[in-house]
Amino acid sequence: MTALAPRTTVAVIGAGTMGAGIAQVAALAGHPVFLYDTRPEAAAQAITGIQQGLHALVSKGRLDASLAETALDGLRAADALADLSGCGLIIEAIVERLDAKAALFDALEAIVAPDCLLATNTSSIPVTAIGAGLRHPGRLGGLHFFNPAPRMPLVEIVSGLDTTPTTATTLADTATAWGKTAVHARSTPGFIVNRVARPFYAEGLRLLQEQVLDPATLDHVMRICGGFRMGPCELTDLIGQDINAAVSRSVWTAFHHAPRFEPSLLQQELVDGGRLGRKSGRGFHDYREGAPAPTPHLAAPQTCPTSITIHGDSPLALALRARLQTRGIAFHTTSAAQDQRIAEAGEAVLYLTDGRSATRRAHDLDRPATLLLDLVLDPMLATCLPLAAARQCPDTARQDAIGLLQAAGFGVAPTQDAPGMVVMRTVAMLINEAADTVHQGVCSAADLNLAMRLGVNYPLGPLDWCDRIGAGMIGTVLTHLRSSDGERYRPCGALQSAIHSGKSLHDA
Repeated sequence: MTALAPRTTVAVIGAGTMGAGIAQVAALAGHPVFLYDTRPEAAAQAITGIQQGLHALVSKGRLDASLAETALDGLRAADALADLSGCGLIIEAIVERLDAKAALFDALEAIVAPDCLLATNTSSIPVTAIGAGLRHPGRLGGLHFFNPAPRMPLVEIVSGLDTTPTTATTLADTATAWGKTAVHARSTPGFIVNRVARPFYAEGLRLLQEQVLDPATLDHVMRICGGFRMGPCELTDLIGQDINAAVSRSVWTAFHHAPRFEPSLLQQELVDGGRLGRKSGRGFHDYREGAPAPTPHLAAPQTCPTSITIHGDSPLALALRARLQTRGIAFHTTSAAQDQRIAEAGEAVLYLTDGRSATRRAHDLDRPATLLLDLVLDPMLATCLPLAAARQCPDTARQDAIGLLQAAGFGVAPTQDAPGMVVMRTVAMLINEAADTVHQGVCSAADLNLAMRLGVNYPLGPLDWCDRIGAGMIGTVLTHLRSSDGERYRPCGALQSAIHSGKSLHDA
């Protein structure tokens, strides 16, 4: 292992939330730590905040008092860059601008020793570009922490074209010694997490702009059905709409305006209106004192139809069977139907979404009473299901479908009819981006899955999710989405290869 020895002095430049968090992590690992900021008193104020936070952890029994005091004894504010001349590692966490970062490292190179490692905490700017003007760019690498740095376990180790293997290995081993999980990434826009996570935000924002459902219902569906820790509206409100929009625009620009990364006009309107999320009091949701909690829109109670047939043994079909049986509701069963229907209830015929709208599927099948169900991570445990009806679907059939699902113990979230619905559309795009990321050599399949679980708390890594759903199904969903909504939904080459070969994306 080549982790830096605890006696090595570490400096963090930038005393904002992220910089202070990184300084705390390094100090708790036993390093002497300098914290520097160009703003007067910013570093000293950040250290005071760290002190208060560590003492709070000690009082709650979550941190050893002697460890906290040792860390605080080694934490100092630097008055000038020259104070950092004896450091063995310097991490910048300043404003997310290429010119500012490049200028800082140029100044540092004239101060520090030749063996001092330089690291950038950038979330989306290529490390190669940051180090392009350095005389010794091999010692610069990305050390990308996630906010809040003391609690989030993931660190992306990012190698630019000139980053030496020794630099990347030392940064990774040091992060591991600090109690973090390190994954390796090549320096491409967004690295792993900020690239692969774009569809989680982008598809949710498109669904809102298309008025498929409202923010509270979108968040509810993504949490309850998709198993995500937070929905896209509450998560971007937490991150800050301005920050999330800036990262989206950075990735979109870096990928030469690829349609799948196109920023949201709806999000930009929030930013322009100062509705930045929790930090401003309002974003998609209202966080001001006395504001009501977001409430999802669920269907009013309907009567369960007397005629119910469950088809096949798909996860949704099996869950419906078990849940109806538990509640003593009679139903018939058959083997899988040729048209892949999941259930019939009164007049209604229910299918799992395959990327077509319910309206198009009703037309293709010549079956007006067509309704679609969304992808669910665990249909046995889920308490809610999104339901979309074809425009030609009779109201009586819609009521029958709602009655069936409610009788099985689901709350029903009616959505406007949209290709791919909500969870399926989002997950398919996450899988597609993940497959393309691995295919382009940005990271390994194992590191990608790990990064998405630890960096953004996804319930499954996207490649694991593809194994569960099937590459063929994801390809079908994306192909149908592409036919209705354009090139942004084109299945990537790696996914197509997995479909044609029958191999897992893990083997790409």
